[in-house]
Amino acid sequence: MSSVSITPSHSDQTRPAALMHALLSPARIALVGASADPGKNTARPLIFMRRHGFKGVVYPVNRGHASVLGERAYPTLRDLPEPIDHAFIMVPGKHVLPLLDDCAAAGAHVVTIYSDGFAESGPLGVEQQTALLERARTLGLRILGPNSIGLANIHTGCILSVNAVFAAEGLSAGNISMVSQSGSMMGSLMSRAAARGFGFAKSVSVGNEADISTGEIVHGLVDDSETSVILLFLETLRNADVLSSALRRAWAAGKPVIAYKLGRSEIGSRLSESHTGAIAGDDAAVDAFFRSHGVIRVTTLEALFEAAPLAERYVSHTLPASVRPRIAVITTTGGGAATVVDALGMANVQAVAPPASFIDHMAGRGLKIRPSPIMDLTLAASGEQYQDLLEQLLRSDWCDVVLSVGGSSAQFHPELVVRPLIDADKPPDKPLAVFLAPEAQASLRLLREAGMAAFRTPESCADALAGFLGRRPPTQPAAAGASWAWPRGLPRHGLLNEHEASQLLNHLGIKTAAACLLDENAEPHHVGYPAVLKVCSRDIPHKTEADGVRTGIRDRDDLLRQRRALLASVRARRPDARIEGVLVQKMEEGLLELILGYRHDALVGPVVLLGAGGIMAELQKDFAIRLAPVDEENAREMIAEVRATHIVRGYRGLPLGDCDALARAVVDFSRLAAGDVCVAEAEINPLFVQPDGVVAVDALVRLD
Repeated sequence: MSSVSITPSHSDQTRPAALMHALLSPARIALVGASADPGKNTARPLIFMRRHGFKGVVYPVNRGHASVLGERAYPTLRDLPEPIDHAFIMVPGKHVLPLLDDCAAAGAHVVTIYSDGFAESGPLGVEQQTALLERARTLGLRILGPNSIGLANIHTGCILSVNAVFAAEGLSAGNISMVSQSGSMMGSLMSRAAARGFGFAKSVSVGNEADISTGEIVHGLVDDSETSVILLFLETLRNADVLSSALRRAWAAGKPVIAYKLGRSEIGSRLSESHTGAIAGDDAAVDAFFRSHGVIRVTTLEALFEAAPLAERYVSHTLPASVRPRIAVITTTGGGAATVVDALGMANVQAVAPPASFIDHMAGRGLKIRPSPIMDLTLAASGEQYQDLLEQLLRSDWCDVVLSVGGSSAQFHPELVVRPLIDADKPPDKPLAVFLAPEAQASLRLLREAGMAAFRTPESCADALAGFLGRRPPTQPAAAGASWAWPRGLPRHGLLNEHEASQLLNHLGIKTAAACLLDENAEPHHVGYPAVLKVCSRDIPHKTEADGVRTGIRDRDDLLRQRRALLASVRARRPDARIEGVLVQKMEEGLLELILGYRHDALVGPVVLLGAGGIMAELQKDFAIRLAPVDEENAREMIAEVRATHIVRGYRGLPLGDCDALARAVVDFSRLAAGDVCVAEAEINPLFVQPDGVVAVDALVRLD
């Protein structure tokens, strides 16, 4: 066929609806590099689309063959007879860049690049990917990938993917859509889910996310009428701002998002000067990001899709942050139920025993139960009695969720356990979940077809329930986010010394211990004894490691002696350090030592942390973390989450600490996110909680 000149019109490509239509519902597709050998990966998209009934037009592009698998092939994109919506490129990476001009000339709006050898392969690949993106932007093209295994629209049979999972004879279309940063895991998850009767609407492998990001696709899925639940398989976070707005839209649209994230970046720990970086690494920051956006995070692969019916059926169900979830457990296998209850306890979700009033109520209905967190009806109740107890539990106010655990009858006699679950009158506002202890695929499928959340393992059941019950509505940007000006006279780059860090805290409204900075020969200023003596050096962020702290200074003479000894010791240990003086600080004490930290996370942006403080801060791992800035309500939630704060909140009659002042300090410290200087990380350790306030006695601040 003679070559035709096609002038693309890309004026509408940037519109989300137009982008998603070209990405997931194209009418005309070009398969660039489609193989005539059915045994090769690059032949798969054409085979898959034939198999699954794609009704659009597919143009194989292959320079060496006039036909591909019985279809007419075209030497180049410029030889196509009509404009296309989407080009799927499957040629070696070095040949991709020159093809972009042909894609634009052929009218493509979106180009999916299966080819690898780009940013994932090293510095040279990064350069090649940058050049690819720059050219695509010039041409008005949108890129999925590179290094993307492709995408699928199960409802239309548009399978632009080489993943072998789509070789299945029949694909079950459903209402779950998935975005994955791993192409192989996209297929693995779909195959696992399909074996359980879960159907998918859309599935997208984003590859390197050079252009089209996970967040953009989530935006599109929010608007997709065939998608009710969105699954994310993530290795990291990219373009967090775009993902943030997409997740907020998903919540507002009533489309739950369930995420599995693997991998822990070393960026935070490698650059960190503070304990905060070690305590709240990138994974903890990502956890805070998910929490702030209403995402259900799971840690097991099966829970990623098994949690979907739970999240969809009870999409509007949330608990106040101050409430520890209470689960009522009904079972025909005590041991099987105990496996879930044990796992739930590790996630701070408690199985609760029925109160006496409920036990009496059920006795009046002819069923005797014990005051145990596991209501075991093994050999003690008929199917009708099991259903009656279940319905009564679902209407009780002493539990938040009901968990039914089936024993061997689920495998051989589903009418005893599964049928009562399906037939029971289930109110829409009381979540019900099911775990079947035996391998009972038929029963699991029955429950799935009934729209019920049913789990195959105790681990995935506990994982999904903990994630679901921990979900909260997205937090709105805090009022504390009003911008503020950096104090005059303080450095705007690098590490502040402790004297400068204290000035910054005072500027934010956080009380610090009274102190004065002296050079090594100056006459001591009186700050009150006993006092603390510290070396002041921006080269020594952790003073104790350089023997740079002396406590219990009794008087002037003691201070002079200790100053000489301290300086001699520090210079012996750190001869390279610039010593800017010694800090004489009033000794403070409190009811509790905490750490209050801040860091600008590489993935999610500013976060604030509150945790158990002192030299054991990194070891205790008792902390709460949020995206910064926070408001006072979020600050109080953080205080409640830190186990150590119980001792200043009325634990066993111990003295009360000033938690109001603590909450204000958390809010004020989180305002580091809103200053006109970028703070990489900052920390108060310890922050003493006192009966009538809080006081910072040691501070570290590093600026970008």
